[in-house]
Amino acid sequence: MKYHILFSCIATIAVCQGQSAEFPKMPPVQARTPEEAAKSFLLPEGYRLQLVLSEPEITDPVVTVFDGDGRMFVAEMRTYMNDIDGNDQRKATSRISMHTDTDGDGTYDKHSVFVDNLVLPRMILPLGKGQIVVNETDSLDLYLYTDTNGDGVADKKELWWQGGPRGGNLEHQPSGLIWAIDNAIYTTYNNFRLRWTPTGVKKEATAPNEGQWGLGQDNHGSLYYVNAGGEKGPISFQAPVVYGMFNPPDQFANGFKELFPAAGVRDFQGGLSRVREPEGTLKGFTSGAGIEVFRGDQLPSELLGDVFFGEPVGRMVRRSKVTLDGGLKVLSNPYQDQKSEFLRSTDLCFRPVNMTTSPDGTMCITDMYRGIIQESAWVNPGSYLRKVVEQYSFDKVTGRGRIWRLVHTSTKPVKQPRMYEETTAQLVEHLAHPNGWWRDTAQRLIVLRQDMSVVPALEKMARSHPQYLARLHALWTLQGLDAATPALVREKMADSDPHVRAGAIRVSETLFRQGDASFQSDIEKLAQDSDPNVVLQACMTAKYLAWPNHMKLVSGTVLKSTAKGIKEIGAYLTLPPGQKLTEYSEKERAVMKRGEEIYSTICASCHGQNGLGIEVAGSKGAMLAPPFAGSKTITNNPKGGVYVLLKGLEGEIAGKKYEGLMIPMASNDDEWIAAVVSYVRNSFGNRGSFVTPSDVAQARKDTSNRSGPWTYQELQDSLPQIVPLQRMKLSASVNGADARKAADGSPDTRYSTGKGMEPGMWFQIELDKETPVLGVTLDFRNSPNDYPRGYEVAVSKDGKQWDPPIVRGDGKKGPIIEIPLNSTPAKFIRITQLGSAGNHWSIHELQVMEDSKK
Repeated sequence: MKYHILFSCIATIAVCQGQSAEFPKMPPVQARTPEEAAKSFLLPEGYRLQLVLSEPEITDPVVTVFDGDGRMFVAEMRTYMNDIDGNDQRKATSRISMHTDTDGDGTYDKHSVFVDNLVLPRMILPLGKGQIVVNETDSLDLYLYTDTNGDGVADKKELWWQGGPRGGNLEHQPSGLIWAIDNAIYTTYNNFRLRWTPTGVKKEATAPNEGQWGLGQDNHGSLYYVNAGGEKGPISFQAPVVYGMFNPPDQFANGFKELFPAAGVRDFQGGLSRVREPEGTLKGFTSGAGIEVFRGDQLPSELLGDVFFGEPVGRMVRRSKVTLDGGLKVLSNPYQDQKSEFLRSTDLCFRPVNMTTSPDGTMCITDMYRGIIQESAWVNPGSYLRKVVEQYSFDKVTGRGRIWRLVHTSTKPVKQPRMYEETTAQLVEHLAHPNGWWRDTAQRLIVLRQDMSVVPALEKMARSHPQYLARLHALWTLQGLDAATPALVREKMADSDPHVRAGAIRVSETLFRQGDASFQSDIEKLAQDSDPNVVLQACMTAKYLAWPNHMKLVSGTVLKSTAKGIKEIGAYLTLPPGQKLTEYSEKERAVMKRGEEIYSTICASCHGQNGLGIEVAGSKGAMLAPPFAGSKTITNNPKGGVYVLLKGLEGEIAGKKYEGLMIPMASNDDEWIAAVVSYVRNSFGNRGSFVTPSDVAQARKDTSNRSGPWTYQELQDSLPQIVPLQRMKLSASVNGADARKAADGSPDTRYSTGKGMEPGMWFQIELDKETPVLGVTLDFRNSPNDYPRGYEVAVSKDGKQWDPPIVRGDGKKGPIIEIPLNSTPAKFIRITQLGSAGNHWSIHELQVMEDSKK
């Protein structure tokens, strides 16, 4: 079960079932003054939070951005959850306020309401002087608001881009609106990006991103999303999302998803299962929000490039270090050993929902400061969470909000920007600024001005500036002006810095799409670069541009590489269109890692590192061992691979002869065998349940009387057989028309209830005749949160008279549920879902195993 906060994707409505927890009335949670709240913050030595704004100037702030003159714009969701039932949330009384530091002393002393009477505003993008683009809840439309007379209030409203209505819960709607280094504008949720051009805003397709509330970018153009409802934390940050959604298994250090808040009163939607006792604090991600890569210059350099995001339910901010392992970004918590976090608060109303690198080189933290942070749909009467909210009167603390500035003893005053007053040539100079906010803002304003007089200065900076980030921004600014020449781009493909080389590959995509296909050979050459980041970019661009036979380059490069990032991200690039990689739990990742080690050192010598087998030297077409990709022995039943490892295999396999011999490996322990079989069942395009050491122990007993290796036919005869789809008729109590999608052989289609889980929903299998059924497997890996929250299985001979349920399960989260039925005779099998959740109940693939021996 999941908990979740503002704008995050909910996973379940948690009703505390089967527990006797009481909710005695406690002293009401009290709001603290900003001065009192400041004393609640726990930070590393030398750091502190400095108040920037608070109520009454702002109320319920959710987004903070700055324009080219350093003016602060704050989106205020003033109608959000003003009572426990969320009445009048969509009343158009929210606003965007503007705050100005008139004398440059770092204090915002002039305040105005820039745009009023909005419906829960969620995105702001500053453009020219006195201009911001705004998005409201329930719409994808973007409006440009302009202050034409300089009084601090917008007096002109224009439709900037028409996206149309966007329905659903307000937590399930986009955020972001980031103008990235590639001059495209990105948001969460949407599978498209926008691009400003002199003739209007254009829409371009991207991969999905799984982001929810908050979006940030690093110095090189990778976007960082964050996912709360799936308890995933940062997500889709390995590469620009236009190339795909990459979340490889090793992108987090061990323990990264464990949290260490300083305060909590067990007020987590998932109930007591989410609580670290006896502290009563949150122990894992549930409401990650407001992600930002720190790129400023007035905090210690140790923070530069670190990823920050709020965990409002835990009243804390996570700092994440980013390290590179062969092109793979790996996030870690630098305070893991101390069981701590960068920023923690003992104030139960501290709700950090957004982070922003500031023009002054520090970082602003947007604190929605309130008691209740979750939307009303998940505080329903009778729910566990509502009882806790009422127990502590969390819903009574409303109408507040703070903006904090993170500073350090080394922080120095910085000159306030005045970019709107500067010439375009002066803006070019800012592309070399040590603060990423200045570089981004200057680039955006140059592109918006379309002033071609600065092209020579940009070309000079791109060619020879000593700072690689200045060269990179200059190159992208030229792209935004449509002035990047083939000669310059090729020159930058040989730049001394790999980030510039990778950026040049991306810029070449524009020229390629304009008709210069000669860049194909340049990109192919860079696929052999010494830096794995450049190699990855070459492969991603090749697939994105999709020239003839581009997959030969991609597959060949990935298969030959030993760099971790190329192998793990390359696994996505070599997938057929529409196919996804499976996500694993931390325990499963550990098993996969152990299995990969075994496979690479022992099995690969015959079966190949890619699982496709190895050709016998000098004998074209003759193979040492069979391929594992799609192997019936490996994928159909987990016993198949285990039996082969225990006893060996000889003779032809499915009518084909192989030169090698599969010898028994029973001398290895059960954990060893379980790891390598699990790895092979879930690699090379295969997908299957994990094998446990106890499964191996049982297989040893089952085969204890066998002395010699198996033949292929003997092995197949000993294994349970899958009932083919043509022998099954599938139905369901909800959305039964889609029931057949649960067994159509494609994991990319699914049966889904189409609405939240409710007790009593059922899925039924009717066989063509009464059959001894060994078990049923439910696969929901592509929707890992759509597992049943408890289930029972009953069988029948006629579909009318049902035997008492023969199996009950608690529906623990996992990619696959295997339900043993122990050779029970049945013509009808009904699986009933027992729990409640906001998620749909989904089945991507279903298998029924019959006992062929009876």
